[in-house]
Amino acid sequence: MRVSRSVTCKALPCTDVDHAGYRVPGIEIRPEAVSIVLISEAAPPHPGDYYYAKRDALFQQTTVEAFNDAGARVASIQDILGLGVYLTTAVKCAKTAYAIQTDTIKECAYLLEKELALFPRVKSLLLMGDVAIRAVNVIAQRRGEPRVIPAGSTYKLRGPERAYYFGEARAFPSYLQAGPSFYIEKTKRKAIAEDIAAALALVQ
Repeated sequence: MRVSRSVTCKALPCTDVDHAGYRVPGIEIRPEAVSIVLISEAAPPHPGDYYYAKRDALFQQTTVEAFNDAGARVASIQDILGLGVYLTTAVKCAKTAYAIQTDTIKECAYLLEKELALFPRVKSLLLMGDVAIRAVNVIAQRRGEPRVIPAGSTYKLRGPERAYYFGEARAFPSYLQAGPSFYIEKTKRKAIAEDIAAALALVQ
């Protein structure tokens, strides 16, 4: 299955993103092999930095480091895919400012909902940052369900004693691992590693 054939945005209605940076994963993948979905913020400004671009792509570099921090021995996105992890973004276009408008997150959540529906065996969702958390909450609330992740600071919501679910999948609120921000705060990097390790432990 190629996800980009099933999930498309023809109208591109959002006004605060760069439509030239529109990206939906175009890789071939077996849906039944996916047990974890990692959702980060938005597509990168430069297509060559996307998860499935060239081997030295920025998103690939930082994500590989994050998985190694978590104890997974990986050297590439292909290795991460081999663990049953599918990687995508909540917003499919590149952002043009630090923050992304709520209307844009809501609009792109329609695409994310279609995308998640392609993977029926997912046991864990890694929500990397506030935009991913908000997008999944939007999907749940449209279904008439309560928020998946409560309001509040991520550091207060994390931890083994706190369990959140999106359908039957355990949802982990975490921090953004894709891009240069990954290198800024060591405490967040440690938290990211803990969350990835916990998600992997659920499916091993």
